[in-house]
Amino acid sequence: MPSIVFFAELPDGASPREQARAIGRLYEEAGVSKIISRRDLVAIKLHVGEKGNKTYVKPEVVAELVKRVKASRAFPFLTDTCTLYRGQRENAIKHILLAHGHGFSIEKVGAPFIVADGLVGTTEMEVGIPGKIYQRVGVAREILNADALLVVSHPTGHPGTGMGACLKNLGMGLASRAGKMRQHSAIRPEVQEARCQNCGKCRKWCPVQAIVERNGKSFILSGKCIGCGECIAVCRFDAVRFDFGIECAELQRRMVEHALGALQGKEGKCFFFNVLVDMTKDCDCFGEVQRKIVPDMGILASEDPVALDKATLDLVKDRTGFHLGELSYPDLNPMVQILYAQELGMGSSEYVLERIEMEAKMPPST
Repeated sequence: MPSIVFFAELPDGASPREQARAIGRLYEEAGVSKIISRRDLVAIKLHVGEKGNKTYVKPEVVAELVKRVKASRAFPFLTDTCTLYRGQRENAIKHILLAHGHGFSIEKVGAPFIVADGLVGTTEMEVGIPGKIYQRVGVAREILNADALLVVSHPTGHPGTGMGACLKNLGMGLASRAGKMRQHSAIRPEVQEARCQNCGKCRKWCPVQAIVERNGKSFILSGKCIGCGECIAVCRFDAVRFDFGIECAELQRRMVEHALGALQGKEGKCFFFNVLVDMTKDCDCFGEVQRKIVPDMGILASEDPVALDKATLDLVKDRTGFHLGELSYPDLNPMVQILYAQELGMGSSEYVLERIEMEAKMPPST
């Protein structure tokens, strides 16, 4: 049976206030409150954006969800996990300071920001899953301790998976540091010397110092590489490559199995939103201002993360003639993650799109 995906359409350039109104309407129309019980600890998974990034989902949108969760007399908290790469989200202290700097403070949003995998990303629990690659995966502990989960994702392109949306937000975003490393170990990048400009950016970004200078070029030490793929993402000369056809597909499957682990024990207690605004070629982990590659479209919502991501691909293709992966990294096929999640029983790629009409704003009084 097809899943229902709700869609609140927005004009290009919609303000954060308009986006907040839209997600509030979706919350009510989709009946999200039915998954929230009194005194539930409700995790709201989001991405606060790396330092210098401007396209992350804005605090006003998240504050609307916090307000509605509180109306059920539950206790919401904002959450994310530490990153593998060096940056402002590599540990809980820097991550919390960045979140507050980007407006995700208790004063502005109404809920605390709690890093789900602890001070340095090692606070995890292993959970059993019916996977084909793994039977157990490492998930950030506080996600498993939460009673309910709302996931707010910002779909973008991605250099390792083609598209980063809800499934990636679950699989990579809620995995512990060890879980992230297990996923990314599918990738084995190499530097193409003819393209390398020896700018040093990949060496600076590498979290394990696996990239060195050799003969005036960057060189990856395969024995130290953890396969996080950050060198691929930060290289602006397309000098770092890997086997897109094989390794990308394997990364997506590993990511999906970790997403399945993050949802264990929360059957009927999860809901998912994709904010189709300011969609860019690369994810919000990039510490720079990116230009959007798709006009703003609106917000999608569903109990089914698979249908949600499939609808994201379809809506972008309907608007531009290309899905988000084709616009970003045409060598990659993000349908791998969607079909594999469906195979594991996480949802359906078949859906019915239910459009939610936004009420016209009242003109200001004179």
